[in-house]
Amino acid sequence: MRSYRAKMVEPIRLPDREEREAALDRAGHNVFNLDSDAVYVDLLTDSGTGTMSDAQWAAMVQGDEAYAGSASFTDLEAAVSDVLGFSRIVPAHQGRGAENVLYGCLVEPGDVVLNNTHFDTTRAHVVEHGGEPVDCPVDGALDPATSGDFMGNFDVGRAREVVDEVGKERVPVVVVTVTNNSAAGQPVSVANVREVRAFCDDIGATFVIDACRFAENAYFVREREPEFADASVAEVAREQLSYADACIMSAKKDGLANAGGFVGVRDDPSFDDLFERAKQRAILYEGFTTYGGMAGRDLAAVAVGLREAVTEEYVRDRVGQVRWLGERLDAAGVPVVQPAGGHAVYIDAGTMCPHVPSEEFPGQAVVCDLYREGGVRGVELGEFAFPGTDRPDLVRLAVPRRTYARDHLEHVVETAAAVADHATSLAGYEVVSEPPMEELRHFSAELRPLT
Repeated sequence: MRSYRAKMVEPIRLPDREEREAALDRAGHNVFNLDSDAVYVDLLTDSGTGTMSDAQWAAMVQGDEAYAGSASFTDLEAAVSDVLGFSRIVPAHQGRGAENVLYGCLVEPGDVVLNNTHFDTTRAHVVEHGGEPVDCPVDGALDPATSGDFMGNFDVGRAREVVDEVGKERVPVVVVTVTNNSAAGQPVSVANVREVRAFCDDIGATFVIDACRFAENAYFVREREPEFADASVAEVAREQLSYADACIMSAKKDGLANAGGFVGVRDDPSFDDLFERAKQRAILYEGFTTYGGMAGRDLAAVAVGLREAVTEEYVRDRVGQVRWLGERLDAAGVPVVQPAGGHAVYIDAGTMCPHVPSEEFPGQAVVCDLYREGGVRGVELGEFAFPGTDRPDLVRLAVPRRTYARDHLEHVVETAAAVADHATSLAGYEVVSEPPMEELRHFSAELRPLT
C-alpha cells in the first residue's frame, strides 16, 4: 500500500484511435512532438513530471524571490549539504544547465571524457565543448539478456585501456552516472565508485558523479551490497557521493521537483578555482549564483524534495512501483530488461521486432505503436537516439514520481502486451528531417514508416 494519498487530481482522457493516428502523423512519428493532452499515460520521462508533496507546495508559497541572497537558496544549500554532502553549490535551471556550467569549465577541445555510459545531453555537452565522449560500461551492461546486481557499474579496466591509448593528460574528467540511465537504469555499487576514485587519483582526473537518481541508486545498494545491509538510504547516498570531486544534479528527478538543478563542488582548497569559475559561468548562462535560473519557489521545492527523496517510505514506494510494472510486463510476454531499474522499465525492442534491422529503428516502431494502441508515450533509446554507438534497441517507459496509480500501469501492461502480440507486423522507420547535431536528433527529428 502506498505511503501517501492524493490531494489534487487532473482529468485525463484516452483519445480515440483515429485521433491518435492523426496526432502521430502530425508529429512526424516522433512522440516528442505530441501535445500532452493527446497522451493518456505519459512515460516519456521521469524528469520534472512527478507530483510534489504538500510540504513542497507549502515551501513554494514561502519562496524568497530575491535576485541576490535568497533565503530559499540558503535552504537549498543546507539541504544539499545534509543529503548529498556538498556544501558548495551552483544552482541551474535544470540538469543540462548544470552540465553546461560544469563541463564548460572542465572540457577543452581534444579532451576525452569517460563515463559508465553517456546519456544524450551529457554526450552532447562533451561534444559541444570539443571533447570526445567514451563509454566504459561493464561487460553485459548493453546486452538486454544479461542481468546482474550492478550492471550500471563503470569498467575501470576499459578506462585504463583508453588512458593507455590516448594519454592521461587528455582525460581530465571521469563521470559515473547513478543510476545508469543508458544501461537500462541499472545501479552502481559503492565499491565501484571507490574503485573509480582510485583510478581518478592515479591519472589526475576530476571525478564527477551525475547524481540525478542518487536516492534510487542508494536503495539498490542497500538491497544488494552486503556492507550496507543495515544502513539507511540517506547514509548510503552520503557515502557514495563522498568520493566525488563534483556532482551534477537534475533536481527534476530525485529532487522531486518540476524544475531545477545544480553543480556541487568539493569543499577543498584544490577545487576553489573550479568553484569560482563555475559560479562565473553560471552568471553568464543561468543566472546569479543564488538563484541560477530557478525562481525562489523552485529553490524551496527542491530543498524539501531532496530530504523527502531519502526517506524510507518514499524510495521504497518509488522503486517498488517500477519493479511491479517490470514484473507484470514480463509476465505478459513483453521482453523487458530484468531486473528493472529504479525509474523505468526498458522494453527490448530488438527482441520484440527481430525482423526490423537496427538502422530502421525497431525501438521507434514500438514507441509509435504503444501510442497508437493505447495512448501510452515512451521513448526510444537505441539507434535513433544514440546513432552509431551500438546501443541496444530499447524503449524506456519512465514512471513519473508519485503520479500514476496501479490501474494506469495496468493499462500500460495491456497496451504493451497487445503491441507484443502483433509486433511481427510492425514496420521500421526512416528519418526525413533532423537537426545538425546528431546527438540531439531524437528530440525534434521527423520520421516516416517504411511501408
